[in-house]
Amino acid sequence: MSNDIFFRKIKTYAQLSPQAEAAWAALLRENTYNKGDYFVTEGQTPKKVAFIVNGLMYQYYAAENGDMVIKYFFPENRIAGSMTATLTQSPSNFTIKALEDTDVLEYNFIEFKKLVAIYPDIAAFYIRYMEQHWIVEKEPYEVSLRYESAKTNYDNFLRKYPGLVKRLKKQHIAAYLGITPTQLSRIFFANK
Repeated sequence: MSNDIFFRKIKTYAQLSPQAEAAWAALLRENTYNKGDYFVTEGQTPKKVAFIVNGLMYQYYAAENGDMVIKYFFPENRIAGSMTATLTQSPSNFTIKALEDTDVLEYNFIEFKKLVAIYPDIAAFYIRYMEQHWIVEKEPYEVSLRYESAKTNYDNFLRKYPGLVKRLKKQHIAAYLGITPTQLSRIFFANK
């Protein structure tokens, strides 16, 4: 597995010096998670994050009533991690699991944070990544799930994850949208 795809994605956020790229490349480890394997389990204090080269993972938790609530999907070219737990080095409230056989490049997040302190270009990547995924994308998503119709949220899902609907079971999409599979079936029929 080549690091090229990883650094092509990183460079969409910030250009890296050869020294910064080499330092980050030294942290990368190839790994494969088979369908059903766990990357992070609820209650685990995560130490690493993973860039999805090929495959699909998802992040979820069990609601008080036992329902699965999916927070996020991680298809190719996304960085998977239970970020709050990783940042605070505390037990994760979420589980991250492979929905398909998944090849990743993973790295120790604490070691990565040391690089952020050393290399301004890696720090620039980190800031732009956090701004894009934790503010620009996250706020509208949180508001939409609370105040928009299930149909609008489904349409937003299709925009956010184009092509992913073919790789998921209806129960996963419904758990992401916070609706029942029956409600999702009604939306499917309305879209035809």
